Amino acid sequence: MSPLIPRAPLPAHLAGLPVVACDLDRTLIYSAKALYLEGPDHEAPRLVVSEVHEQLPLSYMTREAEDLLLELLDHSFLVPVTTRTRAQFRRVQLPRTRYAITTNGGVLLHHGQPDGDWAAQVRDAVDRGSAPLAEVLAHLGAKPAPGVQRVRTAEDLFAYAIVERAELPEGYVARLTAWCAELGWVVSLQGRKLYCVPAPVTKEAAIAEVMDRVGATTLVAAGDSLLDRGMLEMASLPLRPCHGELEAVGYLRDGLVVTSTPGVRSGQEILEAALAAVRVRT
Repeated sequence: MSPLIPRAPLPAHLAGLPVVACDLDRTLIYSAKALYLEGPDHEAPRLVVSEVHEQLPLSYMTREAEDLLLELLDHSFLVPVTTRTRAQFRRVQLPRTRYAITTNGGVLLHHGQPDGDWAAQVRDAVDRGSAPLAEVLAHLGAKPAPGVQRVRTAEDLFAYAIVERAELPEGYVARLTAWCAELGWVVSLQGRKLYCVPAPVTKEAAIAEVMDRVGATTLVAAGDSLLDRGMLEMASLPLRPCHGELEAVGYLRDGLVVTSTPGVRSGQEILEAALAAVRVRT
């Protein structure tokens, strides 16, 4: 089990700062296929590499977005939030933050170290509220649907499948969603990954924990998928790009800000809006 991390008092200058919780893939960072660079090449924004995998660049953000991230650290608790596992998150080159959330809320990192107390809370909630992971894995692997290439697990908490979306049978995701719901699980299709996650494992629960620890009352949150919806619902300022799963279902709520451009420029727009909001409050 991860070590228990004592909650040391915050320095006085950090008390009351807002939390900015930002999803990573297709919200803050973008693969080459997701950049959505239209128009002449010479008008493309300057990019920086934000992730390297097997010695090759994998994800990017604009140079301006990187500068905005650094400035946000002076005005807020910046909290990266991702469905990635810890190992996948370590590949992403971001400024060091006090807190980060991985594994869709299943893991809370404090100064880069997993918090054992939070891990125990999550495991207990899953044991009480959801069917075992093995049951979902058996269902996914018993007779894989066309388009489902391989099934993996994330830190023994949830499952995800690598899929070819065009090859998935019509209605497959809807049927899987209904089946999982009866077991206390939720489903999300993001890019080529089809996630099956226990309902208690949420980004918003982990964000609420961070806000409690730092004494924050203001939350700015950004995300593009159905797994981000909960944290957008609890945010004082919710932000989302004009692409992704939430765009596809037409997600809206009062106060929601949607970017004007898709792809990597969305990440920059989101950070500009977040920084403008927290500057007002600090």
